[in-house]
Amino acid sequence: MNALLRWPRTLAARLSLIFLVGLVLAYGMSFSSQFYERYQTGRELMLDNLQMDLSTTVMLIDRLPAAERASWLPLLERRNYRYRLDQGLPGVPMDMNEAPMAVPAIERAIGAHFPLRFETIAGPRPHFQVHIRLSDGNPLVLDVTPGTVPMADWLPLMLLVQLLVLLLCTWLAVRMAIRPLTRLASAVDHLDPDSPAPPLDERGPKEVAYAARAFNALQGRIGAYLKERMQLLAAISHDLQTPITRMKLRVEQMDESPERERLWSDLNEMQHLVREGVAYARSMDGSREALCRVDLDAFLDSLVLDYQDSGQAVSLDGRSGALVETRPHALRRVLSNLIDNALKFAGSAELRVERDEHGVRLQILDDGPGIAEAELEEVFKPFYRVESSRNRSTGGTGLGLAIALQLSQALGARLSLRNREHGGLCAELELTVTS
Repeated sequence: MNALLRWPRTLAARLSLIFLVGLVLAYGMSFSSQFYERYQTGRELMLDNLQMDLSTTVMLIDRLPAAERASWLPLLERRNYRYRLDQGLPGVPMDMNEAPMAVPAIERAIGAHFPLRFETIAGPRPHFQVHIRLSDGNPLVLDVTPGTVPMADWLPLMLLVQLLVLLLCTWLAVRMAIRPLTRLASAVDHLDPDSPAPPLDERGPKEVAYAARAFNALQGRIGAYLKERMQLLAAISHDLQTPITRMKLRVEQMDESPERERLWSDLNEMQHLVREGVAYARSMDGSREALCRVDLDAFLDSLVLDYQDSGQAVSLDGRSGALVETRPHALRRVLSNLIDNALKFAGSAELRVERDEHGVRLQILDDGPGIAEAELEEVFKPFYRVESSRNRSTGGTGLGLAIALQLSQALGARLSLRNREHGGLCAELELTVTS
């Protein structure tokens, strides 16, 4: 019972409930007032007709010869009352304080001309009889079965149609009010500066258009802000390469010493970090590379052979037989970063290819330490390093997976990480195929 009385959680349900209850109450009040007025009018008209009909009919029967009265009674019978020329049915005297509304009308119609006696008749359908003494002393009984004011057969159907119209209008009103808000909420939920969505349609009511313009302006400002920061990162990283190169040249001229080796190691690490920074900044513009059709199996063979030629333990398992429309340089960089991570922390990598009706899955598998479940999403953030495995001795910068994620989004692919059941990490890239 409490679940039925609970306030709805969604705005659409709340607005629908408010509109529907308000409209039904207003409609109910309007219908009740009209029905009561119609009831009053119908009752007055019915009583007036009863009074006129009784006064005419009883006078007619009183003036007819006694022998002819019985033949006239079927002609004078009505839906709710009829006439009898006998003593009627046995009954009890009527309590005039609770008399039906027809009793005063009967008294007004014939009470001034004939003596009347009212009796209530019990039974499955209670009714009453009016005992009249005609001018010649013969009895006349008016048998009345009270009825309600008649109602048209089409009225309940009309009420149902009107309620359905109310429901339809409520649904349309709520849908028109909620749809722009739902569209705006969906746009905010999918707001991604790395892959900007098309701007919202700014047509419609004034409030909706204003909200859409505000959201489009916000999306543009966020994109411009990030682009400016990436340009700044790229410029700083690029400009740092020249002084680092000069410093390395000076270190090469130094005499052999432990201090020289430490300086050389630090400069290599700085140069690697700068190059990764430039690569990350450029990955934001990965979608600028032209699309082309690539034989995926030949592409993967070439990538794996390059690693094997350099003595790296990288293997390829599976074939796809697919052509993909992709950006080959971006795809190679994504796979290279994932394979490099596997080689760095496990010493070997296996590139497994699987194809199904949804596309091609490229899995880079290793037997390394894996990543804690709580950090599987965090490692995609720039400069994030898992302390247990990615320390300075490994040369990790925390940008490899961030670059891979940026470029995979530019490719329209989905990149995810998960730990393998028996240890190690699985990096999976899902691609769509053209054939």
